[in-house]
Amino acid sequence: MTLVPPPAMELSADQARRIALRAQGFLGAPNRRAGVPGVLRHLGAVQLDTISVLARSHELVPYARLGAVGRPTVEGAYWSGGRTFEYWSHAACVLPVEEWPHFAFRRRAYRSRPQWHHDLPDGAYETVIRQLRAEGPLTATELGGAKNGGEWWDWSESKVAVERALMYGEVVCTERRGWKRVYDLAERALPDAVLHDDLDDAECLRRLVALAGRALGIGTRADIADYHRLKGEQFDAVVADCGLVPVTVRGWAKPAWADPAALASEPRGRHRTTLLSPFDSLVWERARTERLFGFTHRLEAYVPKAKRIHGYFAMPLLAGGRLVGRVDPAREGNTLVARQVSLESRKAVVPMAEALVEAASWVGCTDVRLERVDAPELRGPLVQEVARALA
Repeated sequence: MTLVPPPAMELSADQARRIALRAQGFLGAPNRRAGVPGVLRHLGAVQLDTISVLARSHELVPYARLGAVGRPTVEGAYWSGGRTFEYWSHAACVLPVEEWPHFAFRRRAYRSRPQWHHDLPDGAYETVIRQLRAEGPLTATELGGAKNGGEWWDWSESKVAVERALMYGEVVCTERRGWKRVYDLAERALPDAVLHDDLDDAECLRRLVALAGRALGIGTRADIADYHRLKGEQFDAVVADCGLVPVTVRGWAKPAWADPAALASEPRGRHRTTLLSPFDSLVWERARTERLFGFTHRLEAYVPKAKRIHGYFAMPLLAGGRLVGRVDPAREGNTLVARQVSLESRKAVVPMAEALVEAASWVGCTDVRLERVDAPELRGPLVQEVARALA
């Protein structure tokens, strides 16, 4: 059990929500000069996922904060010049290269694992390392094939070996080609200044908890620990030394901690109106999303179609600092198709129309088509507002 010191202050639920929005880059002027690298450094982790509807999730995250930044610019920011690395954080994530030392604790844990889901014959690991050393960056296919010919996780020996080397920290992903990882030796791809495991486990955890608290602005033990998939007891061991301030939030059932910088000034500025990836760090944790916004959201991509409520890849609509609707999008040629639209109230009609048209333009669509609108009485007004926004 966490021993929680007396809180430094009490906050309203509304104050906590606005602190979280500012910390995540949705309240106040966006830092366009820092661009996509700035978004990544600010968030500390951007989740990767194979699903691509409007765009892949790692593209949607900076778009939601910066607007219509060019998609090649996004890709270049993630995979060029040794500025990032991929690793297991909240999930599979792209991270700023400065955070490489902070994951030494996890690399050590992987190296000491007695069991793996895939067996690896003697010499297979060393063979992959030699091949990368001799031939330079390679995909799993170029290393000898990614699969044995079966389904799902039927990885080949070379794929198992190179993924294990990735978890050990001997290999990094330097770019993606058609969503395939391109692997290279860490010693060749990463700056010497960060390429070390010098930090002990406690210091790694302390830094990650502090970074998560800063990225969230405010959160409970579970919120902050989950940002980089730490265990509760790992959070407990370092929270007193990580610089976060204990606070209470009216209406929250559990204690919370806040970034001192987030408490130093009242969050003010313009709210972003945008569609969010379900994997966006503002909403990726369901309990926190419900607590902050009173909005229940679930990714239904892995739910049988007949049991889906809001659609395959329903994207929440953020407007005025609230989550006020969602849309399940698709693309057909130059048309963005809103397969299913759900709105919390009539006030959400204009923001939804604006967000749909902006997203369509960003991905190169020139038209928006509405299919199902859950509130039939709002279909007509939404059609009108979409037409107005497109004009």
